[in-house]
Amino acid sequence: MTSSDSRPRRRADAERSIARIVAAARTTLGDNPDATIDDIAKAAGVGRMTLYGHFKNRADLVEAALVDALRAGEERLSAVDLSGDARDALARLLASSWSLVAESNALLEAAQPILPTERIRQLHAAPAERVEGLIRRGQSQGVFRTDLPNTWLVNAVFYLVHGAADENRAGRLAGTEAAAVITGTVQSMLATPNP
Repeated sequence: MTSSDSRPRRRADAERSIARIVAAARTTLGDNPDATIDDIAKAAGVGRMTLYGHFKNRADLVEAALVDALRAGEERLSAVDLSGDARDALARLLASSWSLVAESNALLEAAQPILPTERIRQLHAAPAERVEGLIRRGQSQGVFRTDLPNTWLVNAVFYLVHGAADENRAGRLAGTEAAAVITGTVQSMLATPNP
């Protein structure tokens, strides 16, 4: 076998190794945001040298895990029907997205101390734009308030969803109730105020 023949095989092996490490990082950090490189390498079934061959430090690995979780979430959320009344569309989006946030909240907790705030904001741009678009549509339909800044409303929605994920993880909010609680809270917050 020539060296050019072995190159694609090595690349495929490396890609599989990276995928295994990132999947292990998502799971391990999802269970414990303070998980170490050793914990992740062990979960991936690789040595530290292999892990460091693909990721130069913990920050790079945490970012890769967060990017992978957000990519998977984006695939799922892009399938949500956002047509029709903005209130109904937002309810469908919240029902689909809260569990994704619950899964990735610990990843976000792991990322916040080591990744720049601006990078975390960039990674969350697509979900934020989706919510902002729904809020704007609801405002044009006359069902969502217009008296507060849209950036504040978008951030408030995300704070509530992340807060519900924290409450769920702490055992104070059942997963079966979370979507309804979040939707009810967000809908009342966004509702057009009575004159």
